[in-house]
Amino acid sequence: MRWGSGRRSSNVEDRRGMRVSPRMAGGGLGAIVIIVLALVFGVDPRLLMQGMGTQTSTQAPAPQYEQTGPDPMKEFVAVVLADTEDTWSALFRQAGADYQEPTLVLFSGAVQSPCGFAQAAVGPFYCPADRKVYIDLDFYRDLRERFQAPGDFAQAYVIAHEIGHHVQNLLGVADKVRGTQQRVSEAQANDLSVRMELQADCLAGIWAHHANRSRQILEEGDVEEALNAASQIGDDRMQMRAQGYVSPDSFTHGSAEQRARWFRRGLETGDLEGCNTFQAARL
Repeated sequence: MRWGSGRRSSNVEDRRGMRVSPRMAGGGLGAIVIIVLALVFGVDPRLLMQGMGTQTSTQAPAPQYEQTGPDPMKEFVAVVLADTEDTWSALFRQAGADYQEPTLVLFSGAVQSPCGFAQAAVGPFYCPADRKVYIDLDFYRDLRERFQAPGDFAQAYVIAHEIGHHVQNLLGVADKVRGTQQRVSEAQANDLSVRMELQADCLAGIWAHHANRSRQILEEGDVEEALNAASQIGDDRMQMRAQGYVSPDSFTHGSAEQRARWFRRGLETGDLEGCNTFQAARL
C-alpha cells in the first residue's frame, strides 16, 4: 500500500501508557447494560465482563509505554484515517451532506469509553456514543501471527471497517438497527448484527475503491491482503479457533466468505446503494 507520503490526520488520540483502573460496582443492571452494549457493537459480552463484573474506571498515566523515536505504526494509522476522512468527506459532499470526522484512539491493554470498559482482547471497536474508533496496535500483531493475515492493506482494512460503522452512525443506520434489536428475538438480533457488520465491510471497500481511484494507494497483492483479513476474522473461522466447531445461529459478524464478498463488492463498485445488506436476499 502506498501511504508514506499521505496526509496525517490530526484526529488521533494517543492513550497508550494510560492505565485503566476499574472499580467493582456489582452486577445487576450494570451487567445487563454491558451485555446489551456488547451485542449491539458486535463484541462477545464475556470479553467485556471477564474479570471485572460491572465496572466504572478511571485512566491514569502509567510508565509501561515509552516512544523514544519515530512511531511508524502511529504514522500509518494517521495516514489511513486521513484518507478515510478525505474519501468520505468527498462522498458526503456529493450527496449534499457534511461528513463529521471521528477520532481514533490508540490504547494499550484496556480502555474506558462511553460504551464501557474494554480489554484489548475485544479487538478494534467503534463507540457511537462519542464517535470514536478504539484500537490497541498489538491487534495488528495478532492479525499477522494468530490470524495469518499480514500486510499493511490488511491493517488499513481494519480501520476502514470501523470507520464504516461511523458512516452508519452518521447515516442513521446504527440507531435503526439498535432500536429494532431491542424488539426482536436473539436470532433476529444476531441477523441484524451480521448485516450491520457486512455493510461496514462493504463501506470499507467503498473507501478503498475511491481512495485508489483518486490517489492510487493500491499495490500488487493489496486486495488479496484485505480479502484474506476479512476472511480470517469471519465468525466461522473465529469460532473454529476458539471452540473447535461452528454455530451459524450465533454469528454476529458474518462468515469468512460473506465478509470477503461484501468487501469486494464495495471495492469493485464504489456504490453506496450496493451496500444495502439489510435488503439483500442473500448475505
